[in-house]
Amino acid sequence: MSDPDHPAPVTAVEKPRRSLFVDLTPLRESPPFARLWGGNAIAGIGSQITVVAVGLQIYDLTGSTLAVSLVALFALGPMVVFGLYGGMLADVFDRRRVALISALVAWASTGGICALAWAGSEAVWPLYLLTMANTVGATVFASADTAITPRLLRTELLPAASALNGISSGITITVGPAVAGVLVAAVGYGPTFSIDVVTFTCAFLAVVLLPPIVPEGGAERPGLRSLVEGARFLRRAANIRTSFIADIIAMTFGQPRVLFPAAGAVLIGGGAVTVGVLTAAYAVGGLLSSVFSGPLGQVRAQGRAVGRAITVYGFAMLAFGLVLLVQSLEGHGRVSQQWNGVHLPALAAAAAALLVAGGADNVSAIFRGTILQASAPDAMRGRIQSVFIVVVTAGPRVGDLYIGLMSVIAVALWPGPVLGGILIVALIFVLMRTQRSFRHYDAAHPVP
Repeated sequence: MSDPDHPAPVTAVEKPRRSLFVDLTPLRESPPFARLWGGNAIAGIGSQITVVAVGLQIYDLTGSTLAVSLVALFALGPMVVFGLYGGMLADVFDRRRVALISALVAWASTGGICALAWAGSEAVWPLYLLTMANTVGATVFASADTAITPRLLRTELLPAASALNGISSGITITVGPAVAGVLVAAVGYGPTFSIDVVTFTCAFLAVVLLPPIVPEGGAERPGLRSLVEGARFLRRAANIRTSFIADIIAMTFGQPRVLFPAAGAVLIGGGAVTVGVLTAAYAVGGLLSSVFSGPLGQVRAQGRAVGRAITVYGFAMLAFGLVLLVQSLEGHGRVSQQWNGVHLPALAAAAAALLVAGGADNVSAIFRGTILQASAPDAMRGRIQSVFIVVVTAGPRVGDLYIGLMSVIAVALWPGPVLGGILIVALIFVLMRTQRSFRHYDAAHPVP
């Protein structure tokens, strides 16, 4: 009987896989990975419903895009602190147990948001606090969860696993926001948040069924020494560090989601339904890039691939901003181009730009995740994964704040994504020119 923690090595030379479609081998070879993947996908739908619904509720209560973006500010500091601490825990204790405890924290905070909605509360500050707690729990859970994956699969299958995770993420972000927009409009916030409480059970059960996964290598116990040890490793790990910087650039200047409620209410029309369409378009791009990710497994120049993907992302953000600019100049446009108050050409153009952005972001994420998992030693994986998760989750929140502030300063929605797209393209060009080792990273010889 095979051990899911230590898959048997490949004993024969396998022919390169040349299918256009995603490689399903990780799901076939590792039942624990398959259960974890499926559980996270189902639970993720509920989580995305809550993310969108909280933004809509705060906007309904305040009428302020800045108030929506403040969710990011309240969550940012605790998320960074507890995210890093969670990574230290995952390098010392059973990663399954760390994931279970953090999942309970996220679950309880979602239940609190749900209870407030059913009670008809109109206070905004409890939503900030509970969203902060939910983000902390989810960040620690993700640190343990991503450090678990390399123990369930062969190294050669990590790009395929990242692509499969991209599919699950695409499904969750496609289905979740669309369902959230419809449910909020149809039945209100209480029933909408209840979906997340129920679906989270799937992720919890998938973790319960995992075998114990104790870290290898004898890391320092959680504390300052462990944190310093991780920082020293990251300082030496130029390729991992550069992948973090690239993602920070993209997410800081290219995260327009806090504009969606105002775009739906003021520029494009359609309200909550438009918010769902725009959010889902981004996710569909990620989903499609994962479904047709077969050739990505043969890419060896993964650092260069990251740079190119984020450059495409920057141009897509610029295009989205230009759509908002044109719409702000024309207003709602001709009545013949509207359907139930929605300006269809503007919605289609904005959705197309976000679809390209989602695809490019997912391709970048596949390669960045593979670089990290393939090159980091197991004893360091929890801490480095925690930094990765903090970057992935904190970057968009800083981006939310940037976009919110830009919309207030410029008294318009379009300057944030327009300037942000230009900055992304320029900064990634400089980064790839100056980081030679990352530009020449070879997946056949992974070096952190």
